[in-house]
Amino acid sequence: MPGAPLDTIVSLCKRRGFVFQASEIYGGFESTWDYGPLGVELKRRIADAWWRDTVIAREDVVGLDSAILQHPRVWEVSGHVGGFNDPLVDCRKCKGRFRADRLPTTKCPEGGPHDYTEARQFNMMFKTQVGPVEDSAAVAYLRPETAQGIFTNFLNVVQTMRVKLPFGIAQIGKSFRNEIVTGNFVFRTREFEQMEMEYFCRPGEAEEKYAYWVAERLKWYRSIGIRDENIRAREYPKDELAHYAAACTDIEYKYPWGWDELEGIANRTNYDLSAHAEATGRKLAWMDPQTNEWIVPHVVEPAAGLTRIVMVALLDAFAEEKLEDGETRSVLRFHPRIAPITLGVFPLVKRDGMPEKAREIVKRYLDRFPVFYDESGAIGRRYRRQDEVGTPFCATVDGQTLEDGTVTIRERDSMKQERVKIEQIGAYIDRFGQPLTETTA
Repeated sequence: MPGAPLDTIVSLCKRRGFVFQASEIYGGFESTWDYGPLGVELKRRIADAWWRDTVIAREDVVGLDSAILQHPRVWEVSGHVGGFNDPLVDCRKCKGRFRADRLPTTKCPEGGPHDYTEARQFNMMFKTQVGPVEDSAAVAYLRPETAQGIFTNFLNVVQTMRVKLPFGIAQIGKSFRNEIVTGNFVFRTREFEQMEMEYFCRPGEAEEKYAYWVAERLKWYRSIGIRDENIRAREYPKDELAHYAAACTDIEYKYPWGWDELEGIANRTNYDLSAHAEATGRKLAWMDPQTNEWIVPHVVEPAAGLTRIVMVALLDAFAEEKLEDGETRSVLRFHPRIAPITLGVFPLVKRDGMPEKAREIVKRYLDRFPVFYDESGAIGRRYRRQDEVGTPFCATVDGQTLEDGTVTIRERDSMKQERVKIEQIGAYIDRFGQPLTETTA
């Protein structure tokens, strides 16, 4: 059956090279993770799929890569320095620290219930110093979101790209939040990657564009293989909205601990552009060339956590199933769009020119998709290894290959096999690799 306890996924990630504990040889460092050879490929392919569908396949969205370190006033004006807070409490007995709105249900390690202090506000911004002198002028912050770099570059994009409303600016990058409580593997960490897009529109269009992007983002998750029964949209009630938002919807995933956030889509109104315009004296507006009217756009923001999507892809793809021979097969059913290895290539035996022919196939397709060569062990064991890391296709070179130029292609999910000419392997894979649901461009 699909799905697995979280510790099963964590173990698989370590064993197969997806995710490692950071600084492990020093005992690890809390809430930090390194992505191994397969993990970085999975992350990159998810990011590539998002970028292709959000930017490349659309005429109304452009890209940006803004700096992690911004002028300190950016964060003061955006409200982060004064209001980016979580309620913090301490336990007087065990000295543990917890978010007041997410207190543990377990007993105190020192016995009995926890003895909590009064809640106080804790700012999650990482503060640092810029330059050799530690004074107030040198204060800087690691960005807690990528969005503000988009807002501060609004005029630069408008003036250089001749965009017209509605249009979006998208970027992928690292963000940092000094979370009080981290955990659940890479679900909540202090260092993470975001894929955010700010979609600027006329004020009267914001409600329509907000609904459009909620629907588009749900379709996108289906296009990378996330199953419908594990994903849903939850709209915030008014009393949960952030100070800048007119509306917000979370796309939630059914994690092992229950439904929780995967991505947020917010109608941010014109809050950010107006605040930065007032603080800088710059006109952060777009002029309608037909009416010569200056418009301060409203903004719809789909904001996704890349590293969180990696975790969801692993959880959603994992399955264990009994085979006819009585063995249990562990498999990651990644959609071919995001699988870290697309094709495994095996010589049936290590002689008779089969390894050389298999290497030719690897070289032929390496520039099209990720390919992995394996000649170690029985073919069945090689299949199992590729199943466990999510490789959707395996090609075996045998004696017939040397005669007619065909290989046996084995498809991961059905385990069916068929003969395919070497020069047609790419076309064969392309038939399986199309998005499950067409994404509107």
